[in-house]
Amino acid sequence: MKIPKDKVRFNVGGRIFETSSTTLANSGRNSFFGALFNENWTLKQPNNDSSSNCEFFIDRSPDCFSVLLDLLRTGDLNIPPNIPERQLYREASFYGLLDHVRSAKWAQFDGNRLRHSRSVKGQAPGDGTAIRAGPDGGCCVAHGSVVHVFDWTMEEHPPLNLDYQRVNDVGWVDSESIIVSTCEKLGRGDGGMGLFSKSTGELRFKFQVCHENQVKSFAAGALSTSSDYKIFSSCKGRSNEYGIGVWDQVTGKQIDFFYESPGWSLGDADKLQWLNGSNCLMVATLFPRTDNCYISMLDFRDKRMVWSWSDFGAPITVDEKRVRDAIAMEDNNAICVVNEYEDLGFIDLRMNGGSVRWSSRSRMMKGKLSEESCCPRLALHEGQLFSSMDDCISVFCGPDWVLTSGLRRSYGGSICDFSIGGDRLFALHSEENVFDVWETPPPPIS
Repeated sequence: MKIPKDKVRFNVGGRIFETSSTTLANSGRNSFFGALFNENWTLKQPNNDSSSNCEFFIDRSPDCFSVLLDLLRTGDLNIPPNIPERQLYREASFYGLLDHVRSAKWAQFDGNRLRHSRSVKGQAPGDGTAIRAGPDGGCCVAHGSVVHVFDWTMEEHPPLNLDYQRVNDVGWVDSESIIVSTCEKLGRGDGGMGLFSKSTGELRFKFQVCHENQVKSFAAGALSTSSDYKIFSSCKGRSNEYGIGVWDQVTGKQIDFFYESPGWSLGDADKLQWLNGSNCLMVATLFPRTDNCYISMLDFRDKRMVWSWSDFGAPITVDEKRVRDAIAMEDNNAICVVNEYEDLGFIDLRMNGGSVRWSSRSRMMKGKLSEESCCPRLALHEGQLFSSMDDCISVFCGPDWVLTSGLRRSYGGSICDFSIGGDRLFALHSEENVFDVWETPPPPIS
C-alpha cells in the first residue's frame, strides 16, 4: 500500500497542528482520520478545496489532540498531569483511537514485571467475594447479590443482579457477555444462572435445569466455559439434581447433565476448569466447603469420570495440609494444589488416586494461615504460576516452579480472590471493598 506523505493541517479548538498522511494512516481505516482518505489512501480535500494548504477544523480539545497525535507518531502515550484520563479516553473514543490508547498503556502480560497501576474502591457496603478479569482489560466483581462491572478504563457499567439472590460465581463468556450463578430462589421454577450484557446490564436469558422432563429450581455454583460455546456450572437441586450442568451459551438451552455419583462431590464444587487439550472438565470440591477434598476429570463425550483424587481416608496429622485450591496444568500432566501454609503440591494426572507431592521451598509466608486471612488462590497464565496468600501474590516460573517475584499492597487487607486476563491482574481484597489493578509497563525506549 503506497501512502503519500502529504502535509495535513488541523485547526483543533483554535490551535493549529500539522502532520503527515503517513502518521494519520497509523490510526487505521476505521478511525476518524481513516475517513479522511479515499479507498486509495489519498487525502480528501475539505469543502472541495483543491489547494495544497487545506485545513480541517475540529471542534474538540486541543490538549487531548496533541497527546493522541503524538501517540500516532511515536506509539508512546504520555499524558500530562493537567489532562484527566477520563477526558483523554472520551476524546480517544471520538477519534476511534481507544484501542491504540489501551495498547500503549501496558505491555504483554509478564508476572515478573507487573507494577501496581491503581486501586479501585467500590461504593457498596461490605466485602466482595469474587473478581474476574475480562478479555478486554476490564473486570467484574461479585458483591453480595450484585455484580459490579468495569471496562478497561475502570468506568463502572450498570450493575447486574439475578433477582437479588446471593452470587456464587461470575464469569466472562466473551467481551460483551457475563454469566452469573446464584443461590436458589425458593418457590420459583427458574434457574440460578443468568447471562447479561456487560454494557447495559440487560438480562438476556436465564438458564434452567430439567430433570425427568420437569424444570427444577436449583442453586448454581462454580462456572466454566469451553471454546465450543458451552457453559458449565455445578448444580444443587432439591431432588436429584446434584452434579454439573451444561448449556449452550448461544441459545441458553440445557444440553447435558453429569449426575453426582454416591460418595463423590460435584454439586458443591468450588472450581471448574475446562481443558481444551483433553476435552475434559476439572471439578474440584475443597476444604472447608466439605470435610474432604475431591478433584476429578469428567469426559462428557461418554459420561464418565476419567481421573479422580481425594484425601478421604487419609491419616490426619498435627501438621495437616488441607487443599484450599487446585488448578490443572495440562502441559505438565499435573494438578497443582495449595494448602493453608502456601505449600504448593502436585498430583500426577497420569495415575489415578496418586499422592500429593508437596514442596515448601517456594513458601513466602512463615507459619499457618491466620483466622483473619483468606484462603489461598491459584492461577496459571502463559507458563507462569500464581498463588495468593494473605496480602501477597507469589509468582513461580520454570520447570521446577521456582519463586521469582511477589506482588504486595498493604491497603485493603488480605487478598480473597484474584484473576488474570486482558494482560492485567486484578486482586480483590477482603476489607474496604477495594481491588488492585496490576499491569506490565511498556518496554523502555531503546
